[in-house]
Amino acid sequence: MKYLLDTCTFLWTSQQPSLLSPQASLAINNEANELFVSDVSIWEVTLKHATGKLPLPGAPRIWIPEKFAHHQFKSLPLTQGAIYLSGELPRVHPDPFDRLLAAQAIEAGMTLLSPDTPLSLLGASRIW
Repeated sequence: MKYLLDTCTFLWTSQQPSLLSPQASLAINNEANELFVSDVSIWEVTLKHATGKLPLPGAPRIWIPEKFAHHQFKSLPLTQGAIYLSGELPRVHPDPFDRLLAAQAIEAGMTLLSPDTPLSLLGASRIW
């Protein structure tokens, strides 16, 4: 199964795994699953770290690739198709990062690992 980690799921897996739901933990720890983190999440983490809203133990440029290697996460590039789709989704959730993540999950046929219920309202498959 292919899963796309929401930004908070990526952060919690990397720093506070006790915050993950039992179902998310099972999906993340199942070696048969492929785990993806979107370029959108890298962008969001980098921006929030730069503004001081998200402290990290190191610079994002170094810390994020270390976490990718440690957890064997794969990168999901942002495509123009996902950008267009994010604007076409229902107007039930305004956060642009979440809209892009939902669009990417839909476009790639992945299930989002996220506690964010509105992502389901956008049409994305989601478990938590």
